[in-house]
Amino acid sequence: MTTATRTDRHPSTLAILWRSTVGKKAVMAVTGLAMLLYLVAHMLGNLKVFFGPDDINGYAAWLRTIGQPFLGHEWFLWLARVGLVAAVVLHGVSAYQLSRRDLAARPSKYVHQRRRASYATRTMRWGGVILALFIVWHVLDLTTLTVNPVAEHGHVYQNIVGTFGRWYSDVIYIVAMLAVGLHIRHGFWSAAQTLGANNARRDRALKLTANGLALVLTAGFLSVPVAVMTGVVK
Repeated sequence: MTTATRTDRHPSTLAILWRSTVGKKAVMAVTGLAMLLYLVAHMLGNLKVFFGPDDINGYAAWLRTIGQPFLGHEWFLWLARVGLVAAVVLHGVSAYQLSRRDLAARPSKYVHQRRRASYATRTMRWGGVILALFIVWHVLDLTTLTVNPVAEHGHVYQNIVGTFGRWYSDVIYIVAMLAVGLHIRHGFWSAAQTLGANNARRDRALKLTANGLALVLTAGFLSVPVAVMTGVVK
């Protein structure tokens, strides 16, 4: 009887949702929007480099004290990092599994009709791979300071100037930020469709919002390495 009970056990609602195509798209949409909010906050924090060392170093120190005394030193940062990693993993796994399902279900006779969708899919797929590799590099460079030539803990300004003083760091960052822009442009529109926010009247506004967000975030992130390369920040 025990064996029968275990065999007949129904999967949970979350398991059913996760296994469905709609559920995976919803996970991608929600995690994508969460990461978008993080990118906006991260970009705004990065722009403090233009106000000098004291401003951005003080901002970095403040981040480590958020939630005190209820939270310990840097607890908020670690909670945010864990949440961000979870969002990235769920987003990536959902994207991979949906891509596999799409390839398995795609009949050859629709190849010419799906060129536009295939272009967007390829852009998102390769953009995601580039960003995943960049995240590893970025953490090693400006979080753990493992590959940073300056590596001064608590001195964000100096670390930024140090990393963008190397041509290959600039190339890596610029390529990654262009991938971010394309990913946001396609991803925001896709998330709006998945969450049911689009309709005939809102489509134009949503497309303009997607393009605007992609442009602003790309320009904002790229302004930092360009400022270091041109000597505006030194």
